[in-house]
Amino acid sequence: MKILNRILALAGVTTLLAVGTSSAVAQERQGRGNFDPEQMRVRMMERYRETFEVKEDAEWKLIEGRITKVTDARREMGGGRGFGGPGGPGGRRGGGGDAAAGADQGADRRRSFFGEPSPEADALQKALEAKAPADEIKTKLAKYRESQKAKQANLDKAQAELRQVLSVKQEANAVLMGLLQ
Repeated sequence: MKILNRILALAGVTTLLAVGTSSAVAQERQGRGNFDPEQMRVRMMERYRETFEVKEDAEWKLIEGRITKVTDARREMGGGRGFGGPGGPGGRRGGGGDAAAGADQGADRRRSFFGEPSPEADALQKALEAKAPADEIKTKLAKYRESQKAKQANLDKAQAELRQVLSVKQEANAVLMGLLQ
């Protein structure tokens, strides 16, 4: 009988924990609709400053400006199709009507945080969706690659400028944090 009571008590506690956890997760998900990219940027900068152990405001202002250039250049690099390509988040979805309008609204929200979509990537995507001739796709693909090379050069320059103002320890942290290669 004692064993049965313990099992029932354990089952009751488990149920309470599961219910409490699921409602906490639901509340957390509801809060995600209020995502503020600027708040996230501020928190990331605070994290960088803490990790780089920067105490002086003047030094931080210099480093922060260069970090911003790197993150902006990185965002431009990724601003092509979003994450996942066609059909994935940020990519174009098939169909029409409300589903397509909903996908476009989602893309508008992502643009503010993930950068503007690349016109070359959009042109290439449209050519693929329209089943354009191979020569047209080849031309649009070449333009897209050229735009990516220019964006990569901009990112490389921004990373070199950041590297110039960091100590060796800060540079190592920047590499581990994904700011530098």
